[in-house]
Amino acid sequence: MTVRPRRSVLYMPGSNARALEKARDLPADGLILDLEDAVAPEAKAMARGLIKKAVQTGFGDREVLVRINGLDTRWWVDDLHAVAECRPDAVLVPKISDPHQLQDVAARIVDMGTDPHIRVWAMMETPLAMLNVAAIAAAAQDSETRLVGFVMGTNDLAKDTRACIVPGRAPMLPWLMSCIAAARAYGLDILDGVYNDLGNAEGFVAECRQARDLGFDGKTLIHPRQIEACNAAFSPAPEEVEAARKIIAAFDLPENRDKGVIQIEGRMVERLHAEMARRTVEIADAIARRQPAAQEPARAANS
Repeated sequence: MTVRPRRSVLYMPGSNARALEKARDLPADGLILDLEDAVAPEAKAMARGLIKKAVQTGFGDREVLVRINGLDTRWWVDDLHAVAECRPDAVLVPKISDPHQLQDVAARIVDMGTDPHIRVWAMMETPLAMLNVAAIAAAAQDSETRLVGFVMGTNDLAKDTRACIVPGRAPMLPWLMSCIAAARAYGLDILDGVYNDLGNAEGFVAECRQARDLGFDGKTLIHPRQIEACNAAFSPAPEEVEAARKIIAAFDLPENRDKGVIQIEGRMVERLHAEMARRTVEIADAIARRQPAAQEPARAANS
């Protein structure tokens, strides 16, 4: 299976045509075109039309998710119809609190004859979701749910639990790690929540690094100015990639192919490290492949 970098995934309001057009020139790995929080009730229908047109026009090699409205609203079925028509990479469903909601979405998707390549991501942002996270992740075992990933909704989680959002996020660490563990147990990717203080660049970098160290695949963003630092935090360092290639090469030697542990430059290295090294290299190679495409608009703008 091809590894896809998801270092930076930027929310874009579906009702803002100018923002959707600008997104084609941004170096984010992915985009979340929003029909939920960023769109006023009276603008929902208009936003669906803009998103359909934008997705059909294309966003290059950027992964595109459309966030629909919650399943307790009157808009979500119409949102799903729009998704079925324009065929983004995935639909992002907010406020998933139990696996039965994913079954409801799956039933609608099947009824609409939605392209089988469109996947489902679930937002983890309610107290009940934190209690049911293992069962929600396990829904991925049913292929009809199309579930491939979690997105943390830390702002809503803070509001509903009354937890404070503080540097280091100590109140949220148990929930973040529970969601990461559940995601990994069932083969899901997982993206960290947003960072709200656009004026605090150092704080943002620190939270990106924390998210990387916790095990997130990337981070969701609220402004284009956050993309560069986020990409840097979640990209393997050159020395890390070099070390990974050495581990892979060593285990690929004929004399080492059946060994579980070998010595490399005086260090004992297990085969599990070779598996981790392969993913590091795959991510680095995938990032390298998309760099020219991400940088081309910037070069054109500066010429």
